[in-house]
Amino acid sequence: MVVGRSGDSPRRAESSLVGEVFSGRSAGPVVQAAEQADLARARAGDDAAFTRLVQPLRRELHAHCYRMLGSTHDADDALQDALLRAWRGLARFEGRGSLRSWLYVVATRTCLDVVGTRVRRAMPVDLGPASDHAVLGSAPPADVAWLGPYPDAGLDDGPAGPAAHYEQREAVELAFVAALQHLPANQRAALLLFDVLGFSSAEIATMMDTSATSVNSALARARKIVAEKVPGPAQQRALRQIGDARVREVVTRFTTALERGDADALVALLTEDVTWSMPPLPHWYRGLAAVTDFAVQVPLTRCPSWRHRPIGANGQPAVACYVGENPTAVHHAWSINVLTLRGDRITDITSFLGAEHFAPFGLPLSVP
Repeated sequence: MVVGRSGDSPRRAESSLVGEVFSGRSAGPVVQAAEQADLARARAGDDAAFTRLVQPLRRELHAHCYRMLGSTHDADDALQDALLRAWRGLARFEGRGSLRSWLYVVATRTCLDVVGTRVRRAMPVDLGPASDHAVLGSAPPADVAWLGPYPDAGLDDGPAGPAAHYEQREAVELAFVAALQHLPANQRAALLLFDVLGFSSAEIATMMDTSATSVNSALARARKIVAEKVPGPAQQRALRQIGDARVREVVTRFTTALERGDADALVALLTEDVTWSMPPLPHWYRGLAAVTDFAVQVPLTRCPSWRHRPIGANGQPAVACYVGENPTAVHHAWSINVLTLRGDRITDITSFLGAEHFAPFGLPLSVP
């Protein structure tokens, strides 16, 4: 069965989570005949039928959990938990409304439970001012939960609903997901459900056991905070303007500069106000002088040999970096680097350090 691990127990009784909230009576398309047949089978204990019902929705549900939680690994656990809750409470879904909406109820409630028990995900910029020169030998703080990258392979194209204001790729851009972490849980959920997924205020009110007025108030506050945290245009617009071929060229020039230790070639790719951060390290750098000092002090000189694989992360160009002791040695997973572009220059580099980020991208932990 797809829903999870033996012995899992939901954080909230299925009767309150599943039955009381939706019971299949929400607005939405009538469940099709094939789904009705699978629903009947699933209620009778057929896990293969339940798998068929939820499989087409897994990717978008997983992306929703990532936006709520800021971590691919947390999204994995939350989705498993949500599907387990849905499986156990399936008898209470009467099939007269949208299965997708009902599953979003369960997934959102599951994520809200997680958010309520953990500190918000952070980026180095949240911890303090930028450093004006390379800081060597700093240790990751033990009390910080860090935002993580998200593989583009987990994204659907286009908006999930006719009223959605964000494209799916735009809604996982690093700046947007980082801004979401500054919102209270209810505001975060309301913004995602309305602006990203296209649910109405009335539907969201039903999902969250509140009123449409409260939902609209939460939306207004959430939009204000996000606008303050993400003042510039979305990356998707910038990437469309310069085109795929030019994006690939920038990525190639970036990786070549690192592999050759060529500081001049790297600097030529950067904007004057470029930033570079490396979670879980707390220090980060802003401006060409500080970023150049860091690049020369660390990746261009202290890392003997690099291997790179271009990837997509958070709807943005990205590079998986492997480091080795010399060019002929095995190179081991080091970081997932997400690039933010302005025109054909790099304005932000976020290097997520750690081999644990590689598996969600389907990447090996070492390369020749």
